[in-house]
Amino acid sequence: MSYIIDRRLNAKKKSTVNRQRFLRRYKKHIKRAVEDAVNTRSIRDIDQGGQVSIPTKDISEPVFHHGNGGVRERVFPGNKDFVVGDEIKRPEGGGGGSGQGQASNQGEGEDEFTFQINQEEFLNFMFEDLELPNMIKKQLRDATSFEVRRAGFTSVGSPDKLNVVRSLRAANARRIALSGKERRQIRELKKEIKTLEGLLPNHDAVLQIAALNVEIKALNKRIKRMPFIDEFDLKYNNLIRTPVPSSKAVMFCVMDVSGSMTQSIKDIAKRFFILLYLFLTRSYKKIEVVFVRHHTHAKEVDEEEFFYSRETGGTIVSSALNLSADIIRDRYPPDDWNIYVAQASDGDNWDGDSHHCRELLEQRILPLVQYFAYVEITTGPHQNLWLEYEQIREKFGETFAMQTIIEPADIYPVFRKLFEKKE
Repeated sequence: MSYIIDRRLNAKKKSTVNRQRFLRRYKKHIKRAVEDAVNTRSIRDIDQGGQVSIPTKDISEPVFHHGNGGVRERVFPGNKDFVVGDEIKRPEGGGGGSGQGQASNQGEGEDEFTFQINQEEFLNFMFEDLELPNMIKKQLRDATSFEVRRAGFTSVGSPDKLNVVRSLRAANARRIALSGKERRQIRELKKEIKTLEGLLPNHDAVLQIAALNVEIKALNKRIKRMPFIDEFDLKYNNLIRTPVPSSKAVMFCVMDVSGSMTQSIKDIAKRFFILLYLFLTRSYKKIEVVFVRHHTHAKEVDEEEFFYSRETGGTIVSSALNLSADIIRDRYPPDDWNIYVAQASDGDNWDGDSHHCRELLEQRILPLVQYFAYVEITTGPHQNLWLEYEQIREKFGETFAMQTIIEPADIYPVFRKLFEKKE
C-alpha cells in the first residue's frame, strides 16, 4: 500500500481547498474589484494582486430566530434597577447609538469584509472566459508539444498500466484453446454414456458407464489443473506520445502615436495593449507579439519602445497597415500561423488615407487573418476612418470587430467584448 502526502505550504496556515471554495462563492464581488483595479491602477501595477471588499450582508450565514411581535419575557443578568412590569423609556436622541459617527440616512449601514488576493488569482479572474477568436490548428511543422494517447495493447508494461478485462479475456481464450482436446473427448464420452444408458439394466453396460465416468473425471481434473491466468495472458495498455498540431499565433499591436493623440488618449491605448499583452502571454504558450507604432511613418519596435517612446508626428494610418501586411507576407505564412491584429487610434487620419486603409484591409490583411479588432478612443463624433471601417464590418462579419472607448472605465469592458469566449 502506498500513501500520498500533500506537503504544499498553505499561505498563513489557511486551507488551500477552503480558499478556492471561498473564491468561487464570492466570484461576482472579486470580478467587480478586479475591474475597478484595472481601471484605476497605474500601467506598471496593473497586473498586481490587491484587496477585495465584500459587504457583510453578503457573507452572513442564514440563522433561525424569533420574528418580531408576540409576548415574550426575558431575564437580563445583573439587573438592579427594574422589576417585572416596569417599562423602559426610549433613549433620548431618537434611538441613536452611543458612537461618535453619523447615522445612515437610509436606516441601515454595512461593514465590509476585506481580504487579499495574490497576482495569480488576480490574473485568473481578469482573463476568465476570454480567448482569441477563430483559433484553428495549423500544420505539424515545428511541433513542440506532445500528448499521450492509447494505441492498443502490449504484452509488456508496468503494473499500473495492466488492463484487467483484456488480461482475463486472454486467459479465458488460452484455457479454452489448450483444453480443446480434453473437452472434445468429454463430449464424445458423454455421447457413449447416453447410448449405453439405453441398454440398462445390462450388467456390462453398467460397468462400461462407470469406467467412462472415471475417465471423464480424470479429464476434468486435467482441465482444472490448467492455471487460471498465466504471465502470457497479461495485457497492458500501450501508450504512445503523439505530436499535437501547433496552434501558433501572432498578434499585431498597432498603435497611433500621432500629434492628435493626447497624453490621456495614449494612456488609454497603452492600458488596452498592456491588458492584451498580459492576456496573450498568460493564456497561450506558442504566441508571438509584433509591436507597430505609427504617425506619418510606421515602425516595428520592441515592447519597451512601444509603451514608453515619446516620438510623435502627423497621421497616416495606412503606413501601419502596409507594414503589417509586409511582415505577414515575409514572416508569418497563413498556412502555419493564426494571425490577429489589434489597432488603437483616435480616428483622426490624413485626408483620403482612410479609403486607402479600407482597400488595404480588404485586399491584403483581412483575407489572411483570423480576427481584426479596432478600438477608437474618442469623446466626440466618429471621423472618416470609423465610417470606412463600418463598411468593412458589414462585409467581413465576425472576422472584424469595432469598439469605442470614451474613458478609462471603458477599457476592461471593451476588452472583454472583443475577446469573449464564443459558444
